[in-house]
Amino acid sequence: MSLDGLVVHSLVRELQACVGGRINKVHMPTHNDIVLQLRAQGRNLKLLLSANPTYPRVHLTEQAYTNPLEAPMFCMLLRKHCEGGVIESIAQPGLERVIRLQVRQRDELGDVSSKTIVVEIMGRHSNIILLDPATGTIIDGIHHVTPAISSYRIVMPGSAYTAPPEQHKNHPFHTDKERFIAVLTQPDDATGQEDDDRRVVAKRTAAPDSREAAWANRLVACFSGISPLVAKELVYRAQPLWPASDMPENLRPEKDAAIVWEPFHTLIEQLRYDGGVPQICDQPDTGKQSFSIVELTHLHGETKQFASVSECLEAFYGDKAERDTVKQRVSDLLRFLQNERSKNVKKLEKLQETLEEGRDADKFRIIGELLTASMHQIQKGDPQIEVINYYDEEQRPVVIVLDPLLTPSENAQRYFKKYTKSKNSLVVVKEQLEQTHQEIRYLNSLLQQLGTASLSDIEEIRDELVEQGYIRDRSKKTRKKKSNLKPQLSCFTSSEGIAIYVGKNNTQNEYLTNRLAQSADTWLHTKDIPGSHVVIRSAQFGDATLQEAAQLAAYFSQAKSSSQVPVDYTMIKHVRKPGGAKPGFVIYDHQKTLYITPDAESIKQMPVSIK
Repeated sequence: MSLDGLVVHSLVRELQACVGGRINKVHMPTHNDIVLQLRAQGRNLKLLLSANPTYPRVHLTEQAYTNPLEAPMFCMLLRKHCEGGVIESIAQPGLERVIRLQVRQRDELGDVSSKTIVVEIMGRHSNIILLDPATGTIIDGIHHVTPAISSYRIVMPGSAYTAPPEQHKNHPFHTDKERFIAVLTQPDDATGQEDDDRRVVAKRTAAPDSREAAWANRLVACFSGISPLVAKELVYRAQPLWPASDMPENLRPEKDAAIVWEPFHTLIEQLRYDGGVPQICDQPDTGKQSFSIVELTHLHGETKQFASVSECLEAFYGDKAERDTVKQRVSDLLRFLQNERSKNVKKLEKLQETLEEGRDADKFRIIGELLTASMHQIQKGDPQIEVINYYDEEQRPVVIVLDPLLTPSENAQRYFKKYTKSKNSLVVVKEQLEQTHQEIRYLNSLLQQLGTASLSDIEEIRDELVEQGYIRDRSKKTRKKKSNLKPQLSCFTSSEGIAIYVGKNNTQNEYLTNRLAQSADTWLHTKDIPGSHVVIRSAQFGDATLQEAAQLAAYFSQAKSSSQVPVDYTMIKHVRKPGGAKPGFVIYDHQKTLYITPDAESIKQMPVSIK
């Protein structure tokens, strides 16, 4: 659901709390996002500016971001011009999806300079641009737009800044009833080829859905900041007041427009004096989510309200944006692991075929012995021979295929060699089968981990693949620095106040289970399903903590969307890693099993920190 002008209006009102605040740090965790760490009104705040093409947004955030070891150039530029500066104003031009942050800072010479950060929230064309307001010149943008991409707007260092094209719509806050009705009932084009009354009458005599859609489209087309979602809501609120469409005396567009004015005016007055009601509406029938600062009564779904627009946007976009970024970063690893898994599955099929052939080894020995006993009946060059099978209770004849180029003795030896080879191969094939099964289990676990990985987990998984020899080391210097660091673990707090640690990848699993956990701690893992290691860091706890830990084990596993997921639990002293086993692989005993249906909402409510 798009972030419309009304939401931006309420957001900018909320962000006035940042005005006068000092920018202490500037970080760029991804190539689309900027995080400003602020000190404002006695509080430490984090302001996220995102030009993500799928999830562009601006809001205060509580989320922890992992920053690259080397800051990108645009981040260094923002640090130079904005770090240590004071935010003088945060404004929205009109009701456009644009936010301008005015920053005052002393430059390296001690002179006061002013810069403007412009955040343009325009879908795949979203951008974050640093301007020199004195000259209107672009210092740089997070995304460059060259003349080859757009001849209208160029976003390059040194170029003059051009604002996004105006839509020339009416401002809802500057519209009275008379103007509202006139705007909604004016002809669609300046040529006047289609009379307004005839157009609206035609739409009103059509199906009810067409009538509602027509007025919703008119609202979107005529007023800035009004998204299709809000327009549908306003028309839905006006619908009970509309007269029946089959009454000729009521077929006047002005009358319908006057009725639509009532919910429109109520909404605008509400937004004029407060920030609306930020909320997310879940629609179970379609599985979609929608957010707005307007109560969405027309969706008939489950609604959750938030105390601020920032909380609403973070709840709606947070996981989606991170998953999208993670998906982009791990696309090469996913392809590699899926290919490796496919290779091992094919190898498994071949080994199964070889195993079946090896189990028939005795038939080659019998044929060799029958040929030896019937040597006198065979002539060199014979393609086959029929002999009595003395090993058959019914003494039935059997036809044996011969190699015409070999002597009778050599043909018999050929079958004995096949027998020996097939018999010896059974041992080797069984070993390879076990190794291939382990390899597939390992690759499945990595695929599951990538499916739930956060940005901070990706590099640990990549490092593991380098250490195991699956991929090449792309940056040896970087990995040497990181090798001595212990992994950071997610630590959840149960309702009983007990710490529950979760490993999100094999590096974390190994550290958690084999080094951090103590013998009296309780270890949990999904039964025969790839998933995270979970440890309850306490010798004493109640059923509530055990249930919550099992929830975490089921949720951070391949079966997170299933019901009645089996979760084994035992004490750490009963968990051990076999010699030579793959990372993250352990065996355990003395276990008990719980059956849990993962509940994402209850897990999101659990306090969590990174340790």
